[in-house]
Amino acid sequence: MKVSEKFKIWGLLICLISQLGYGYYLPGSYPHKYVVGDTLSVKVNSLTSIETEIPYSYYSLPFCKPQEGVKDSAENLGELLMGDRIENSPYKFKMHTNETEIFLCQTKPLSSDEFKLLTTRIDEMYQVNVILDNLPAIRYTKRDNFLVRWTGYPLGIKVQDTYYVFNHLKFTVLVHKYEETNVASVMGTGDAAEVIPTVDKPGSDIPGYIVVGFEVQPCSFQHNSESLKDLKMYGKYPSKIACETNTVTMGIKENQPVAFTYEVEFVESDIKWPSRWDAYLKMDGAKVHWFSILNSLMVITFLAGIVLVIFLRTVRRDLTHYEELDKEAQAQMNEELSGWKLVVSDVFRVPDCPALLCVMVGDGVQILGMAVVTILFAALGFMSPASRGTLLTGMLFFYMILGIAAGYVAVRMWRTLFSGDHKGWVSVCWKVSCFFPGVSFLILFVLNFLLWGSGSTGAIPFFLFVVLILLWFCISVPLTLVGGYFGAKAPHIEYPVRTNQIPREIPPQKYPSWLLVLGAGTLPFGTLFIELFFIMSSIWMGRVYYVFGFLFIVMILLVVVCAEVSLVLTYMHLCVEDYKWWWKSFFASGSVALYIFLYSINYLVFDLKSLSGPVSATLYLGYSLFMVLAIMLATGTVGFLSSFWFVHYLFSSVKLD
Repeated sequence: MKVSEKFKIWGLLICLISQLGYGYYLPGSYPHKYVVGDTLSVKVNSLTSIETEIPYSYYSLPFCKPQEGVKDSAENLGELLMGDRIENSPYKFKMHTNETEIFLCQTKPLSSDEFKLLTTRIDEMYQVNVILDNLPAIRYTKRDNFLVRWTGYPLGIKVQDTYYVFNHLKFTVLVHKYEETNVASVMGTGDAAEVIPTVDKPGSDIPGYIVVGFEVQPCSFQHNSESLKDLKMYGKYPSKIACETNTVTMGIKENQPVAFTYEVEFVESDIKWPSRWDAYLKMDGAKVHWFSILNSLMVITFLAGIVLVIFLRTVRRDLTHYEELDKEAQAQMNEELSGWKLVVSDVFRVPDCPALLCVMVGDGVQILGMAVVTILFAALGFMSPASRGTLLTGMLFFYMILGIAAGYVAVRMWRTLFSGDHKGWVSVCWKVSCFFPGVSFLILFVLNFLLWGSGSTGAIPFFLFVVLILLWFCISVPLTLVGGYFGAKAPHIEYPVRTNQIPREIPPQKYPSWLLVLGAGTLPFGTLFIELFFIMSSIWMGRVYYVFGFLFIVMILLVVVCAEVSLVLTYMHLCVEDYKWWWKSFFASGSVALYIFLYSINYLVFDLKSLSGPVSATLYLGYSLFMVLAIMLATGTVGFLSSFWFVHYLFSSVKLD
């Protein structure tokens, strides 16, 4: 091959790689070019409230419906699980065309049931969530000379026993001139765009705009019934509508209709496409996050000092002194042993409920791996908030794939406990693949009954339950069995010392050992309770959480603290001749879940005190229980594996007969 031909091939490869690089977009970041006059369609999401935490469909209330009928937008698995129901709406704009007094419709006279439902939703402070080009509508209100950002707008308001509905919306669309590149153009909607290489197409030089902001200002306006008689949808209301936020006039009454209108204004903005989500993701309290990390580092340093003392001053000193003695002195010393050296023949005795321990460790590895990978991908920007549901979908995907790791760790630990005997490894795999998912399904099924009874969009549809069960048994279970097969083939971990047939009697303790184990969870909790507040606010208060970089750092620090806490407590138990360290090492770090659950109750009482109804409280506690179970398995696994390594290292460093 000639040199010139080689250069041509390399040149083609470089061009191809550069083309792929330019054509790559993070999820949810596909710009859509609109020419002046193009139609922009507004979509609606579920009605939400921090008072009840139960979402409902937008069209469950007497709103105007689109002429073409109500249609669901394409949704992923994560969106459905989160209770999002995105549908089309009658609100339509024309790019860069300001319009005012646009009439939508006048509802039929409100029936007794409709009136009661509407007033109930207003009392429960439900918010209407509208979306344009994948951007949720944002609302600004002034409070103490500060601008407060809200997503969506309230359904209505109650003033002196009279209910008022916000029936006129003033939309502001921020647009930016489209900057054409020579690499790729985007076709399709903002929700499902396709990247297509540019090939000098006719019309590509037509100036266009991209949507970079979407704001809404709700108003309550009493329309003249005479002026509405001959109006059709998208007709112009004959008189001017003054949108005043501090005045409400459209009071709703039984057997009276409600008219809906809107106006839209387009404003050119300097905001560019990559920055259009900044208004939603402005991170307030960055110093608080750094304080959380600093607090965690202080706890880690304190525990690391204790671990260092144990290793260097105690263990190393004992081992070095022991190795310097001759055989006769060693034999004499064996008779005078004290502390952890006395349990040498019992330290690796099979614990109580060995199968359950292996199952919980396997599930913990799976959950921890899922959390680390998901948060890492989110921190790198692969799970943009513009792509709704991708975070939850990614978590499900990684959880199923990591079934291999769960099966491998559980079966290998099972074989280690029984000195290489692989009998029963299939049963262990089945238990691993069914323990945590089974408990999760049970919790979700009970909570789903409550949501079904409330008619909420948060209820998981029956077909989605079928899909989840198919994913469980057709993907997760087989992958767990594959991992278990490799675990059965892998060599087991050999113990450095022999175990006596007759167990040693544990001397009476001055204090209950489980009390110390439960108290150990306060240290891991201290590393994450600040970040936990922001996560809880994101889940239950409707705030956007996107500081995954901080969360990833806090998670790494949490893993380190859990390992150190469990290691220190295991050493303390061995020093008082308590060789039953297996479960205690698991719960020493896993007990952090108990404090997280107590914090969840505290958050319910003091931060969600407006939460109304037993159904809402039950949902909150049910989801909190599901969360703390996952955290207990993950943190307990970290503590157990670190303690297992420590004990194995400790007793492999000295030979005792």
